[in-house]
Amino acid sequence: MIAIGCDHAGFELKEDVKKHLVERGLDYKDFGCNSTSSVDYPEFGKKVAKSVVSGECEKGIIICGTGIGISISANKVKGARAALCGDCFSAEATRLHNDANILAMGARVTGPGLAMKIVDTFLDTPFSGEERHQRRIDMIEG
Repeated sequence: MIAIGCDHAGFELKEDVKKHLVERGLDYKDFGCNSTSSVDYPEFGKKVAKSVVSGECEKGIIICGTGIGISISANKVKGARAALCGDCFSAEATRLHNDANILAMGARVTGPGLAMKIVDTFLDTPFSGEERHQRRIDMIEG
């Protein structure tokens, strides 16, 4: 199950991502928001992060205008490792090296075509499991 959430700026891209997840046969849980009416991004970043950290959802996807604010908010939840990605290389590297469990994107920065490729890369790339990377993750979590 993929947790997904956004603020008003990310609403349209979130809806596109949801359709993409369905096309891939992946289940998701939508934590809002539900329109383009102004809302506060920390609420939705934290909801997604809590669902991932608790194990309710396997991974998360969060979207705001730039991806910055919502990723900062998600990372305040202990155990969340939200990575802001605007390209496929970053999405792959953060999974391989950081075992990131939440993908953050900026709807005003990344178009839908590229966003779906980033989502696929993030979801399809496993953590490398290399000792040096696990050691660094443990230091972050410490």
